[in-house]
Amino acid sequence: MSRKISHQPPFLLVNVVPYTLLAILVPILMIVEDWTGASLLIDLGLCGLAAAWMLGMFTLRPGWRDRPRIMGVFVAGLLVITTVLVIRHPLFGLFTPAAYIYSFTVLRWPWRLLGVATAAVVAGTAQASSVPRTDALGLTLHVTIIAFNIAMMCACAWGLRLAEKEEERREQTLEELSRTNRLLEASLAENAGLHAQLLAQAREAGVLDERQRMAREIHDTLAQGLTGIIAQLQAAEQMHEVPAPWRRPFDAVKNLARESLAEARRSVDALRPEPLRTARLSDALADVADRWSRLHGLAVHVTTTGTVRPMTPEAEFALLRTAQEALANVAKHARATRAGVTLSYLEHEVALDVRDDGKGFDPAGLQAATTTDGGARPASHSGFGLTIMRQRVEGLSGTLRIESEPGAGTGISACLPTLPAGSHA
Repeated sequence: MSRKISHQPPFLLVNVVPYTLLAILVPILMIVEDWTGASLLIDLGLCGLAAAWMLGMFTLRPGWRDRPRIMGVFVAGLLVITTVLVIRHPLFGLFTPAAYIYSFTVLRWPWRLLGVATAAVVAGTAQASSVPRTDALGLTLHVTIIAFNIAMMCACAWGLRLAEKEEERREQTLEELSRTNRLLEASLAENAGLHAQLLAQAREAGVLDERQRMAREIHDTLAQGLTGIIAQLQAAEQMHEVPAPWRRPFDAVKNLARESLAEARRSVDALRPEPLRTARLSDALADVADRWSRLHGLAVHVTTTGTVRPMTPEAEFALLRTAQEALANVAKHARATRAGVTLSYLEHEVALDVRDDGKGFDPAGLQAATTTDGGARPASHSGFGLTIMRQRVEGLSGTLRIESEPGAGTGISACLPTLPAGSHA
């Protein structure tokens, strides 16, 4: 849609020139014409009316200049007064430039063309007033003068319109370039943020993988070896009674092995992600929700259902991070009054649901919003945050579902498979 270009006309042109023309015309007419008292009063009254009309409708009313209807009435009234003056005396044709000035500067297209044409008729009539119209030649010359004024001034109006349209196109092009630059800057900023998030996720995943590798090494070598030593000592103790001289070192070896096994298991637990080191997933979620509630002043109801089932540390970590990211989105975008976290242990999977009653968004436009608009974002949740959530969950053979609509809140559900029965994380 084209945009109207609003330029203020030159101050002297619209606020000084019309009054100057009147001020010059009155003494000229008083010198060259033999006005009678009544005629002089009428003409002076009309000049005063023209001055008062311009003063009251335009000069003293700058706020009206952007109101097309009022400006149309103003120009029409000025044209009527100018026409009466020209009819009374052709020398008032010298005042018609004022009508041209206002028609060109305050009227919008196509009313500008009508105003200019009307002013040209008045000016042409004043110019042709000395041409006799008693014969065909005089009448033709009279009409020709008026038509020439109309054609010349309308051509000027048309040329000005073409220049304005070209300026509109140029300003629209500049505006489009500016908008494109802003979108590009926003896209670069978002890409930088995504890059930083991906790097952080990669570092986090690398640290987690290294922790898990070390935990597996300790569990599969040191812990298993100590467990085997303890089992062999117990078996030897059951098969043969330990001689009295050997009892003390035998018990010392057995206790040392048990203490080392306990220490190895503590090391394995210590390598679990924070805050899962000393707490189950449900307790860790409650702790995250509690800290989030204290920070944002919004209570989060945390519920755990079903029988706790074994999960890999990676799966617990993924669900914990999903809850943290979902709550972060609630704080940043949702404008919610309620939020809830539900952890459900099902037969073959564990489901995490984070819901809020915020303003919601349209999930169908999520992908387009994050890839095509150069920085626009869904109304209530971060597109990149959801993308990272999905990658983390689906990387562990899980699923992530997003349920939302504008004005109806948002629900994020992550499901991950559990370990087979009898397995241990």
